[in-house]
Amino acid sequence: MATRERTRTKLLDAADHLLFTRGIAATPVDAILARAGASPATLYRAYGSKEALVAAALERRHAAWLEVWDAAVAAAPDDRGRLLAVLDALETFRARPDGARWCAFLGTAAEAVDPPAELATALARDTTSLTERLGAFAEPVTGRADVAADLAADLLLVVTGHLAMHLRDAADPAATRRVAETLVDAHTGRTARP
Repeated sequence: MATRERTRTKLLDAADHLLFTRGIAATPVDAILARAGASPATLYRAYGSKEALVAAALERRHAAWLEVWDAAVAAAPDDRGRLLAVLDALETFRARPDGARWCAFLGTAAEAVDPPAELATALARDTTSLTERLGAFAEPVTGRADVAADLAADLLLVVTGHLAMHLRDAADPAATRRVAETLVDAHTGRTARP
């Protein structure tokens, strides 16, 4: 018997709220079930395991994040703005009701030293997505694929550091933007040299 979409959504909502605020290890399945108003049989029928539920919650969060990022890109005035739109999207996403204290993907990666396949896939998809999208937005700015790839890797480090600073309640969007802009300028200068 298939699980109804409404029930799956309740499970995902409960998992998202509890797992990404309290932590995966600190959140027993019983707490998720109580918040969702679901039975263990329903959870295991819908997702098969706690890890699969976490992966599904991460996938849903990733899709929501991409929507916010796409909106920020669409609002950007030029290529440079589209590249740096990731910074605007970070703050917009964090301010949402379903935003988290910091990055659900980083939190999951920190907790899951040797993640099962479904978690590893969700975590890799997020990193790959960030890297590829940053590279695609960087290429029109730098004019060179190799420089764009280097810039994307550097910006991924800045984005990750910004998210981590939220754990210390010390994230400074203005400082993050200054660092990112300095990197863009440095990499753009690389393209001007022979």
